[in-house]
Amino acid sequence: MSKRALFLDRDGVVNVEIGYLHRIEDVRFVPGIFSLCRTAMRLGYRLMIVTNQAGIARGYYTEADFESLMFWMRGELRAQGVELDAVYYCPYHPEHGVGEYKREHEDRKPGPGMLKKAAQEFGLTLAESVMVGDRCSDIAAANAAGLRQAFLLVGTEEKGCQGDHIVVADLAEMERWLVEKG
Repeated sequence: MSKRALFLDRDGVVNVEIGYLHRIEDVRFVPGIFSLCRTAMRLGYRLMIVTNQAGIARGYYTEADFESLMFWMRGELRAQGVELDAVYYCPYHPEHGVGEYKREHEDRKPGPGMLKKAAQEFGLTLAESVMVGDRCSDIAAANAAGLRQAFLLVGTEEKGCQGDHIVVADLAEMERWLVEKG
């Protein structure tokens, strides 16, 4: 089995960012996501979604709502020839969380907890893995986990981000990098 992964942030990378997505009827896939994932699979990357879900922390929707939406999204991806190996999410927020969800957690990006958990559960080599995100917290998590490369998809972070990363205009650009670099 593959020892490397393509880590994908969900909102803004897999689906268009709308803010606290939790309903099927609001899902719009980001152009190029299916092709990127199929190429990564062909190159031997495992596919992992790693996503902060502050909407759960804030009480906007439940973990069951999130899991139900992800079940549907996985089916849509599968219909396009894409099989996710895992979905990791952090339902906590240190400031805006409600009840048990109001706390800091190592899984919450910029922390590398979800990436490290995936590495442990799947025997991944993080130094051979890559991540694409749309926020500085994604870049920081990738850097903290020691990933081979982090990519920032333009559009969300207008001022740019600190840390080691490559800015890409679209997912096709990231896909070309994967093909060229292997």
